[in-house]
Amino acid sequence: MRTVDLFDYMRETNKEKEAPLASRMRPATLDEVVGQQHIIGKDKLLYRAIKADKLSSLIFYGPPGTGKTTLAKVIANTTSAQFRQINATVAGKKDMEEVVKEAKDLLGMYQKKTILFIDEIHRFNKGQQDYLLPYVEDGTITLIGATTENPYFEVNSALLSRSGIFELKALSREEVKTILKRAVYDKDKGMGSFKAEIDEDALEFLADVSGGDARQALNAVELGVLTTQRSEDGLIHLTLEAASECIQKRVVHYDKAGDNHYDTISAFIKSMRGSDPDAAVYYLAKMLYAGEDIKFIARRIMICASEDVGNADPMALTVAVSAAQAVERIGMPESQIILSQAVTYVASAPKSNSVVNAIFAANESVRRQKTTVPAHLQDAHYKGSKKMGRGTGYKYAHDYPGHYVKQQYLPDEIKDARFYEPGVLGYEKTIKEYLEKLRQE
Repeated sequence: MRTVDLFDYMRETNKEKEAPLASRMRPATLDEVVGQQHIIGKDKLLYRAIKADKLSSLIFYGPPGTGKTTLAKVIANTTSAQFRQINATVAGKKDMEEVVKEAKDLLGMYQKKTILFIDEIHRFNKGQQDYLLPYVEDGTITLIGATTENPYFEVNSALLSRSGIFELKALSREEVKTILKRAVYDKDKGMGSFKAEIDEDALEFLADVSGGDARQALNAVELGVLTTQRSEDGLIHLTLEAASECIQKRVVHYDKAGDNHYDTISAFIKSMRGSDPDAAVYYLAKMLYAGEDIKFIARRIMICASEDVGNADPMALTVAVSAAQAVERIGMPESQIILSQAVTYVASAPKSNSVVNAIFAANESVRRQKTTVPAHLQDAHYKGSKKMGRGTGYKYAHDYPGHYVKQQYLPDEIKDARFYEPGVLGYEKTIKEYLEKLRQE
């Protein structure tokens, strides 16, 4: 048993006290975790698996500051298995070899399992990921990977097939506010001993501009408390001005009538959707006058161009994307003209939400029913595929008149399904007529 002398104890204690606020406030138990109830609610599989200490390999993915490492730490505090952690940005094969050797020894001598948490797992190359596969497969280690990237593109399919995939979502404004208030007033792990108070408008601002990233908001709170002078009443007041400086984001000022920028943004989007270019450009001007982020405005225009215009005018998305790229390169004040062009184009374009309905219907079908790609559509390029019947019978459309031949593309299980139903406005009317002609052949 390792002995700990007084100096070791002091070093560990000081290290914990001097850790960043975001690290100190990290929950130790599931019940302390804020947000992500869609995967760790008490009726959810992951919650039950962690509580029962019956975990299989897992991949957590989602935006920064949403709790991926936090969930791994909670598991570390809960499990009876050995918990090891490495970061893929600095670790190499040698680090993994050491973990695997130790895991084999523990399993062989004491029947004790090992959980290996790999942060930024997408940073590992294919060879490094392949090295882990046999040890995940035979149970030597239970893998928990965390990534901000889509694992279906960045993590080997063999590892994915042996892991549960859990998506963490950006925290809501109310969830970020809960975390911030806990951090300001908690005397044990937070900033409570500093006798600080955070103004409500500063709290709202940080919860808003952090974009669901709790770590970013906590870093701003910590910097604000540590750098703000104490007032005559003996308290540190974290104001809106101080908060905006600490997170280096401009405060958006709207008029005194009480409508915040969410109302204005909502009216802006609904005006474009409702084909009223006059109202849309008015709300654009209002947002620009208030100091709204032009990149944020450009993103909303792009979304509207696809969600509300779609194929009724495919150029709408092209215009919106070009505008977004232009404003990043040019900046204000010239960007107001570029945004005005994009806004009035999208607002004036014919409308259709058929592409939205199509993907939602397809998503529901994918979730509801397992299917198999028809044999004639399967990849026939690798060795031996022809003997297995892969690709046999496929008809190459360009070999036929009009570059079209009637052929089944959907899986057998849903061969008669219809997901995309074009509207009757704009270019989508042409698409509708063309598809109806093909479907009648």
